[in-house]
Amino acid sequence: MELIFENLVSLRNLLSQHPLFTVGIMLVMGYLIGTLAEKIKLPEITGFILAGLIMGSTVTGIVPHEMEESLKVVTEVALGLIALTIGGEFYWGKLKRMGKEVVIVTVIQIVLTFGIVSIGLFLFKMPLPFALLLGAIASATAPAATVAIVQSLRAHGVFIDYLYGVVALDDAGCVILFSIVFAIASGMLFGDVAVVEAAGHGSASVIGHALLEVFLSIVAGIISGVIVHFSTWKKQNTNEIMIVTIGIVFLFTAMAVIFKLSPLLTNMAAGAVIINFSPKNHRIFRSLEPFTPPIYALFFVIAGTELNPAVLVQKDILIFGILYILLRAIGKYGGVYIGCRVSKVKSVITKHLGLCMLPQAGVAIGLVLMIQASPLMHNLSPEQIIMVDRMVNIVLLSVFVNELVGPPVSRYAIIKGNEMEG
Repeated sequence: MELIFENLVSLRNLLSQHPLFTVGIMLVMGYLIGTLAEKIKLPEITGFILAGLIMGSTVTGIVPHEMEESLKVVTEVALGLIALTIGGEFYWGKLKRMGKEVVIVTVIQIVLTFGIVSIGLFLFKMPLPFALLLGAIASATAPAATVAIVQSLRAHGVFIDYLYGVVALDDAGCVILFSIVFAIASGMLFGDVAVVEAAGHGSASVIGHALLEVFLSIVAGIISGVIVHFSTWKKQNTNEIMIVTIGIVFLFTAMAVIFKLSPLLTNMAAGAVIINFSPKNHRIFRSLEPFTPPIYALFFVIAGTELNPAVLVQKDILIFGILYILLRAIGKYGGVYIGCRVSKVKSVITKHLGLCMLPQAGVAIGLVLMIQASPLMHNLSPEQIIMVDRMVNIVLLSVFVNELVGPPVSRYAIIKGNEMEG
């Protein structure tokens, strides 16, 4: 028996060295477990994430950690297309009808989530700088699950317009808030602005750099959108439109990553420019639909491979993690609810929109890993470094729970919101 097991492990190691085998097994396993998830009334996305968890290095090791790194390009492609889709919902006609309300709802839920999570963690004896950083990270919402569920349900209407609007603005707001809080927390940790500036991260420079990043990301997106429009507006063949659009999206996504800009903001801006040039450009987004299912499936399976259930057995991570998850859920739902009431939005949207804000993934992980990779880490005390590691695990636990619980809750809210709206 032991010999059979050793042979199976050797075969696994041999096959998993080839990226094409890894991609193939991820798609097949994702499809099988995704189909099983649908049979028990869970979103297909949940099945994809579970498939990734099973195949990841922490469980079976079918997808080794080294391969997870090489598959990051799939994540970048998926996030680029998801952001482009969200940006395509920013049609000026829609924004005129609901623009102010969406901004109010987004700002209130970001501020309330930040406040509730920060204060709650601080009251439970987490040092204030780290509580503030986790509060800022908590404001991030993963757009990928939302877009995938909406597309799988083929849902449309006012509820979906509000949902896309809030999710799109949420990430932009989160990045800005985090940049400001990171500067403040850095000053609190060191107590000496000169030390912070010596590390290349003075408060003013960090905030200025963040705003410059947002501005340049949007400018890049505008250029990308203009190029896509003028490259496709005379074309009638759907395949040609898809090839040109995907090529340009890939180019600008890569440039955003290389030049340390935000691929999300770049592609959101591109989508907004494309749809506002001409209503006929809806065909550009429709041309991408046949290309997206395998990319989305891979994206969620890869997200599952990065989850580590071992964090659940660590007492301190479990306590702070559960507290973070609960406080974030209260802040997200409560913020959207209050924002909708202030904006006098329909009651069906007010009751259900906040339930779609629970998923959390790429942006949150990216922000907390950015802290871990920051040059400031070299100046932290051993106790502070332990706190940063704890923060990373808390966010990963939140992702683990919210990426499994969030999609079913979001699916329920989208169905109920559209049914009652209709």
